[in-house]
Amino acid sequence: MCGIVGAAARQDVTSALLEGLKRLEYRGYDSAGIAVLNDHGLQRLRCNGKVAELVQETESTGLSGQVGIAHTRWATHGAPSDRNAHPHVAGMDGRIAVVHNGIIENHAALRKQQQDRGIAHDSDTDSEILACQIAGHLSAQNGLLDAVRAAVDEVEGSFAFGVIDREDPERIIGARRGSPLVVGHGDSGYYLASDPLALAEVSSQYCLLQNGDIVMISEGEAVVWNGSETVVREWREFQGTEVQSGLGDYEHHMQKEIFEQPDAVAQTLEGRIETGRVDDGILGPDAGTVLDATRAVQIAACGTSYHAALVARHWLERHAGIHCQVEIASEFRYRQHAQDPGTLFIAISQSGETADTLAALEMANQDPNYHATLAICNVAHSSMVQESDLTLLTHAGPEIGVASTKAFVTQLTALMLVVILLGRRRTLAPEAESDLVAQLANLPTRIGRVLELDAGIAALSKQFANRHHALFLGRGSHYPIAMEGALKLKEISYIHAEAYAAGELKHGPLALVDEDMPVVAVAPNNRLLEKLKSNLEEVRARGGRLYVFADRRSGFQSDDLMTVFELDAPENAVAPILFTVPLQLLAYHCAKIKETDIDQPRNLAKSVTVE
Repeated sequence: MCGIVGAAARQDVTSALLEGLKRLEYRGYDSAGIAVLNDHGLQRLRCNGKVAELVQETESTGLSGQVGIAHTRWATHGAPSDRNAHPHVAGMDGRIAVVHNGIIENHAALRKQQQDRGIAHDSDTDSEILACQIAGHLSAQNGLLDAVRAAVDEVEGSFAFGVIDREDPERIIGARRGSPLVVGHGDSGYYLASDPLALAEVSSQYCLLQNGDIVMISEGEAVVWNGSETVVREWREFQGTEVQSGLGDYEHHMQKEIFEQPDAVAQTLEGRIETGRVDDGILGPDAGTVLDATRAVQIAACGTSYHAALVARHWLERHAGIHCQVEIASEFRYRQHAQDPGTLFIAISQSGETADTLAALEMANQDPNYHATLAICNVAHSSMVQESDLTLLTHAGPEIGVASTKAFVTQLTALMLVVILLGRRRTLAPEAESDLVAQLANLPTRIGRVLELDAGIAALSKQFANRHHALFLGRGSHYPIAMEGALKLKEISYIHAEAYAAGELKHGPLALVDEDMPVVAVAPNNRLLEKLKSNLEEVRARGGRLYVFADRRSGFQSDDLMTVFELDAPENAVAPILFTVPLQLLAYHCAKIKETDIDQPRNLAKSVTVE
């Protein structure tokens, strides 16, 4: 992984390829490369670094061609380096070039087979093994299309790839299994990419390839096969939300996306609340029957989405009276399950392409005890949406920063809608439903008020910039918010941060507390407030420095050992969403002071399409 772009057009395609890579930078990457076909044959440039460096090198060499492929790599097999960057070449005198996302799981066995045939490898990647496998099937009788088909039958794992052939200079062959791949069509030709966003500049339409599809594109056509049969995939018009917007007055995409949260929540709620009620139809035409039959809920997710799921568990059991289990998808997919019949499986992912969550969803689709699957996702054309029975889109709009912000709060907003739909069938009285709906309706305004605290949090963050560790505490439905706050801080500022349920302090974490360990607490004005205050006294007694984000009615006061930051977060179900925002701002301003790469933090990728 991480980003694929290909182009076959009537003019030089290098600028289109490089612009596509720029649009995919938000996913995170460590190297970039490009290969084109021209009168000189197959020419390739690679660099261990940013796309900007590749652009400079491309311009300085005058590289051009009407058919080409390009890639941004996030290292999986092999360290970040020029030799491991894509495209990879293979075959006689470097006949073909390949760009690949995903994992070739049987790469070790294939590598040995290739070495036994005398093939030398130039990289440590599984992607080069794929390239050599394709090249091995090329002959006078077997062209590139046949070679790709043969190689696809031999490799195991997930992939999306594009390949060009010096001896067939007008075409690109692409294939998909697991990882996403799309085809674009514009006035000048046809294009290939791992994300429609990469093609928005050059294409007016795009189509989504399905698992098992192989596509051949040229300047004038795109032909898709699944198996031996040609198939037709639906062409879609590009919408405004699929085009990356600029930064405007903001310094970073993460900052912009934090401040977009009131609008993102409003868009997620739009058309889904009428006269104080939530309509079953927001999940699809068959949702009512599914919800009526639901006896329990299982949620699988990763990272930030997992934290959203943990909040939802509290909501589902408290407001809907329904049993809910939550599990990290990478663990869920590798254990035996004893699941009760009538369980609704919910998969949560910003991109809808998270490999572990997709694998968990596939398991659920095959288990008869899950009577239906529901995807909560931000991308309408994603694999997760296509493979689920029901869908609830979050409408957050494009999220460019690797560290998720507005996707998280819109996931929580969408999950509360699901809680209401399930709750009205069990324990949620009409007046209680009206109250929850009112809380949701007021969220955009309340988030806007929390954002007014930005300057104060920026000042507060100066006390964190020179720290190496931090401890985050919360209780109840706010414990996952503490987990999310710790994750944000470590993701973008590289300060080691961990979260604990505050009641667990005395069971181990208290040993870490001293004057050099800042302790951040999430303190809503709810029934656990006094318990939380007792926990924080344990920190004070050890000389720990406390930073408390508290509702203004909770009764905290700053002193020598405690800094209190007040916000208006009434005691209600959606308060966790409000407490998320100041923790996002704290992480952002700490990273800004430390001058880290906020939008593309080291070693991370936006869409994790491999295990």
